[in-house]
Amino acid sequence: MSTATWSPVRALTAAAVCTASLLALCGPAAADGPNGVDDLRGAPPAPAPAENLLDEHGVQFLPRPGVPEPPRVSALSWVVTDLESHRILAAKDAHRPLPPASTLKTLFALTVLPRFAQGTVRTVSSADLAGIEAGSSLAGLKEDMRYRVADLWHGVFLSSGSDAVHALAAMNGGWGKTIDDMQATAARLGARDTTVESADGFDTPGQFSSAYDLSLFGQAGLTNRDFAHFAATKTARLPEDGGPDASGLQNTNRLLVGSHGVAPYDGLIGVKNGYTSHAGNTLIAAARRGHRTLLVTAMNPQSGAENAVYEEARALLDWGFAAAPRAAAVGTLPAPAPDPTDPGTAQAAHRSPGTALHQASAARAAGHTDDLVLWSFSAAGVIALAGFGTALWWRRRQPAGPEDGGPAA
Repeated sequence: MSTATWSPVRALTAAAVCTASLLALCGPAAADGPNGVDDLRGAPPAPAPAENLLDEHGVQFLPRPGVPEPPRVSALSWVVTDLESHRILAAKDAHRPLPPASTLKTLFALTVLPRFAQGTVRTVSSADLAGIEAGSSLAGLKEDMRYRVADLWHGVFLSSGSDAVHALAAMNGGWGKTIDDMQATAARLGARDTTVESADGFDTPGQFSSAYDLSLFGQAGLTNRDFAHFAATKTARLPEDGGPDASGLQNTNRLLVGSHGVAPYDGLIGVKNGYTSHAGNTLIAAARRGHRTLLVTAMNPQSGAENAVYEEARALLDWGFAAAPRAAAVGTLPAPAPDPTDPGTAQAAHRSPGTALHQASAARAAGHTDDLVLWSFSAAGVIALAGFGTALWWRRRQPAGPEDGGPAA
């Protein structure tokens, strides 16, 4: 066959080889690493395992170019978490056992909220309200009055009402059983620092939690539609359907509603504040901006300023939003394990703030996988075509044998 006849074959082979080379050079980009979207561009390696940093004393932060240092705050313990990636961006004494005050009501809600429909009606009795500690915050429930379960949760989240906690605990089988159930929920979520002695968070000997554990509770709560709704509610009526005995409730989270000299934080979606004389001020605060949701937990600021827990949380949130795109992780919050007692969790979770972001992240990861598979098949096909063309060309270059019509040996 003439050289002219074989020119198309050679051209096809050359094109295929070039295409294969281009595919190899321009294949799918590496997925984002654990330190953020830019962590493959000169990021210092994180210690292995990074989670060990959370057991260390003091502020834990991995410096990187272009990432500011966390603000200096007076809280005894704090954690800043990016909920989309579960990365802990910085922390101070994350596992330090401290009294949690009413932030422990997040664990109470995680435990009890899925067990009763919001429209269920409860007539509050004197037995429901027995045993409330003097000095406890109250929602203002009245004996022999009918309340929907949703009303009681408004009392828990907005007013930190121990009376609402007691009424719901009575529905759950009693105070002692509810404490045991809360401890089981904490164990399921991996909260190793939490010991529950009082379901409403009131100061009780032996009761502790940590900024890490409270962050676990806040993250898990935001995967529950009802929890997320109550945590973000600013005002409500008690009972909600009104009546001559109805009263108004306003959320005591000053960073959410803006009160007592605290400006509301842009994008705040809850979660829960607390205070006792022994615990000081505690706060779990979540805020969303664009496609990013951050969670900050701060425990017992020491500055003495009236609104220190809110302003320090504000500073940590501001830092987190600035640092998150490039910050290296000092640890992670594991994704919350599903509650086996709540068959509706999966259906509700996809609409909640935290889980929606986790699903978006998973979808992007799936997209990277699909691109890799498509690229792999395309590259394999082109390389096979190149090999086939090369084989034909080489075969035509060999002397023809008898089967090809050539001279016999």
